[in-house]
Amino acid sequence: MTYVLVHGGGSSARFWDRLIPYLDQPALAIDMPGRNGKPADLKTQTVDDEVASVLADVAAAGITDPIILVAHSSGGLLAPGLVAGLGGQVAHVVLNAASVPPEGGNGLVCMQPRHAEGVELARDIALKDDVLLTTPGPPADPEAFRRTYGGDPLDDETLALVVDPACCTQDTINHYFQPVHWSVAGEVPVTYILNERDKPIPPALQEEMIARLPHPPTVVRLDTGHIPAVTMPGAFAAVLAGVAGR
Repeated sequence: MTYVLVHGGGSSARFWDRLIPYLDQPALAIDMPGRNGKPADLKTQTVDDEVASVLADVAAAGITDPIILVAHSSGGLLAPGLVAGLGGQVAHVVLNAASVPPEGGNGLVCMQPRHAEGVELARDIALKDDVLLTTPGPPADPEAFRRTYGGDPLDDETLALVVDPACCTQDTINHYFQPVHWSVAGEVPVTYILNERDKPIPPALQEEMIARLPHPPTVVRLDTGHIPAVTMPGAFAAVLAGVAGR
């Protein structure tokens, strides 16, 4: 097996740095367009653009093993397109607090309503004024991130990692407005890792997204905030090892 690791919004492949040493199989950590020198038009970037970029990276890596696709947060928007694009190579999908819209829906409905309303309003203003709208990137005050994910407050070392500009990036808003179709993913089995103390994506919202999957997934609950691959890499890796061992 090979793990293909897909980060969420406003992040990069560096998100997986702490997890990879714990993994029992080879792993490819993906950088979406706009990170690590990858070209991107963040004004118009779509889910399809991101899927195509990941597929190109997998092809360039020469991966021929069965793949366990691991997606965090809004990285879940890419999952069905990647399953379809990899043509049966994906043996299992692992979603962590991941965005699952209704069939044909978009990433806005995977947000808390107040967040979705803010994103939609900001995009409307940006379109009217013809300006580029992105996620903020590294915060001016790192302390603001210490408790933003829920779970235990981040220690200094972890906080430094998650606000590092190499890990915390400006990102497109446009991909949240693109339709997503889980129907193209066929019968691929899914494990959903539910974060029980998640602040950005509360447990009740994760439960809603679990219910939208076309086939009931295996659900694993972790007593953690939004980023267990960073804060609990050993526990996260144990879940993945269990999936790989099936």
